Amino acid sequence: MTAVDPRLSINQATIKYADLATALQVTAGAGVQSIGLWREPVNEVGLDIAARMLSDSGLRFSTHCRGGFFTLPHGPERDAALEDNRQAIEETATLAAAGAEGSTAVLVLVAGGLPAGSRDLVGARERVRDAIGALAPDAKAAGVTLAIEPLHPMYASDRAVVSTLGQALDIAADFDADVVGAAVDTFHVWWDPQVLEQIARAGREGRIATYQVCDWKTPLAADVLLSRHYMGDGVIDFGALTRAVIETGYDRDIEVEIFNADIWADAPADVVRRTAEAFGAAVSPHLP
Repeated sequence: MTAVDPRLSINQATIKYADLATALQVTAGAGVQSIGLWREPVNEVGLDIAARMLSDSGLRFSTHCRGGFFTLPHGPERDAALEDNRQAIEETATLAAAGAEGSTAVLVLVAGGLPAGSRDLVGARERVRDAIGALAPDAKAAGVTLAIEPLHPMYASDRAVVSTLGQALDIAADFDADVVGAAVDTFHVWWDPQVLEQIARAGREGRIATYQVCDWKTPLAADVLLSRHYMGDGVIDFGALTRAVIETGYDRDIEVEIFNADIWADAPADVVRRTAEAFGAAVSPHLP
């Protein structure tokens, strides 16, 4: 068996139907050293138990997914969303403290789409900026970095009005780099003609909080959310993107995050094994 790259992290979404215990077991059992967790499986067992399970696994903790959804107008629903994000910040800090040495306290933020009936993209993005401003003191106090994740423009209406790395960095620029950064996800940014320039900018500003990889292949699934693939199965140039990220000095774990119904239907242990193999072939050759 080929050795697993020590920088690989399995984002729990890649094995979506595995509960927390199974996700930790199959990840560690495959020789992977790091995992990114999602809030729902953590909350199923409770934060304290989840932290103990993570600690017992010996795995590093790379990110917590997810916070965000900030585009609602002012009112009770927006207030509730902000409070939920404060809880997510607390979860992130607790899990990062429980993970093995080298864990990072990074909460990934998905901005949210246009509110029902709205066509005001600019206003929605400003509400994202305002929400992050409201949460930044909580994140700073907890030692957590908020990572704004730009999503591919096809999700702008329903999931994320932040569509490019440049837009994410423009919002983050209002805040300290250790408090607000960006997530660089190959699935979402590979198409952007400015992506290499913006990765370099993110590096200069110290804003790359996490680097996530998976591949893009057409035709897209009927549910475009589920169109991610193993690295090497699609068209993304992982060499160019990975080298650009590494050249900024990024030295953290690299997560594989795949949403794909066929992959989710496979046994979690098999998915982790295949993920490690794909990472080794497509990403590892470009790492120092």
